[in-house]
Amino acid sequence: MKAKEIRMNDVKEQDVKSPASRMETLVGYILLVGVLLSITLIGIGVVWHYAATGKLGLVYSISGMNLYRFVLNDFSQAVHLPLHPRLLVNFGIATLMLTPYVRVSASMIYFAFAERNGRYTVFTGFVFLVLTYSLFLR
Repeated sequence: MKAKEIRMNDVKEQDVKSPASRMETLVGYILLVGVLLSITLIGIGVVWHYAATGKLGLVYSISGMNLYRFVLNDFSQAVHLPLHPRLLVNFGIATLMLTPYVRVSASMIYFAFAERNGRYTVFTGFVFLVLTYSLFLR
């Protein structure tokens, strides 16, 4: 009888997820949702553009523009103008570019507050700063 009890206890302990396992699951979902949302937005925008114009390609002129200006410009257009295919494609691109940023943010918060691991928080914070610089300030 004790052998069965030990096996049942082992199964119950395995069913309980560790905080690290929960974090990996969260990061996986962040990446999955970000990529699927961006693919959906870009796909709908391209199909809509093709249906409206008969052309598959979109012409972009974004020289000298960082992600912050790119997104801010799109949001101002979304507020003042009706929705159009290029705007959906732009939101898909912005979503794809912001996905790793959100992932690193979640990791940094996890390491700082859940695990209270200073070393990983500093490393992740450095990556967060590099991403911030490259996406928004450059």
